[in-house]
This record gives sequence, C-alpha cells and structure tokens, in this order.
Amino acid sequence: MKRLIAVSDSHGNAKAVEKLLPLIKENHYFVHLGDGLSDLRAVLDECAKKTYFCSGNCDFYSGVSDEGILEIEKVKIFYCHGHGYGVKGGLSALAKKAKECGCQLALYGHTHRAGVCEIDGVTLVNPGSLRYPFGEGGSYAYIVINGEKITAVIVGESVG
Repeated sequence: MKRLIAVSDSHGNAKAVEKLLPLIKENHYFVHLGDGLSDLRAVLDECAKKTYFCSGNCDFYSGVSDEGILEIEKVKIFYCHGHGYGVKGGLSALAKKAKECGCQLALYGHTHRAGVCEIDGVTLVNPGSLRYPFGEGGSYAYIVINGEKITAVIVGESVG
C-alpha cells in the first residue's frame, strides 16, 4: 500500500505548500500539478526523491514537461495540469489520453475545483487549489493505492 499527496494551483503560495511538508514527508509520493512550481523549493530540499511535478499554463518558461506518467504498485498514473486537455469544458479528452497511455488514474488541476470521478474506467482526480479555490480554504488530494485499488479523498483545509 502506497500513499500519495497531490496539489495544484498554489500560484505563489509557498507557505501553503510548506505547511503540508510534514504530511508530504510521511507519505510515499508527492505530485504538484502546475501553476506554482516556484513554490516547491522547501519540498525539493527535503523530499526531492518522492516529488513529481509538471508545468501549468502559468509556469512561464519553466522548462518542465507538461505531463508525466508514474507507476505505483499496479496502477499507472497520468498527471498534467489539464489546460492542454480542455478540462474546464469537460474531462473526456483527459480520460481518453490517460486510457491511451494505459493509465487507470489521471491527476489534473487548472479548474481550481476539487473533485473525483470516473470516466471509461479511468479515475480522474483534481485536488483543487492551494491559492484560489472555489469555497473556503485550500484543498489537496490524499490518494491510497493498494495493488490495483485506488482510493482518493479531497481534503479541504485552511492552508492560506
């Protein structure tokens, strides 16, 4: 069983990411889904080997890939910011891309709206935003992978 913390859209709120550092340290993987890559300094200093990230539409000139694939236990994970798949208009293009890559889980951000759903056998998780969320406080995703089973929970917390 492995545990993953996913965040997105911190937009310069490095303090919110730093507040999650104890949680990041006690879990197996950490993924930042873009729009705030400069907020990762403290995490990279202490947890670089377990940290994965991609650039978002506001991570100008980062030189970082827009997407990636991570395999945990028996689950392949496609991760991206989401803007390249039109996630503000729907999730079908993202689900299709994840499925084409043989992934059972897709992590994305961009919309600032946290949520978990399934489309065509792909679990899609948006952790929401640590900076400009809809509703109160920031949010992140806590995901447990046990063999082929995926359990994803959105955790809302006042981190800002």
